Amino acid sequence: MKEVKAKLDNPLCELISDDIHDLLSSHGLIDEKSVRDFLIRKKFKQLRASKVCVGDAIDSIREQYPYLQFDTIRKIVYHINDITEKINNNS
Repeated sequence: MKEVKAKLDNPLCELISDDIHDLLSSHGLIDEKSVRDFLIRKKFKQLRASKVCVGDAIDSIREQYPYLQFDTIRKIVYHINDITEKINNNS
C-alpha cells in the first residue's frame, strides 16, 4: 500500500526519488502544471505506441482530465515537438 501511495505522491518517481520529490515539494519548487503536462505527454506516447489513433488517445486523456478541452490536450502533447522542431531548424 505504501508503494501505491508513494506513486500517487510522487508522479515523477521514474525521474527523482520520493525523498527528493518531498524536499522539492515542501519548498514549493515543483510546478504541478508542468508535472501534469509531462504525465499527459507520457500517456499520449503510450497510447500512440499501442496503435490508438490520435483522437481516441486525446479522448482517453480527457477522461482523466475532464477540465481540459480537446485542443488544450492537443497543444500539450504536440508542444514538445514544436520545441524540437525549432531547435532543429536553428541548427
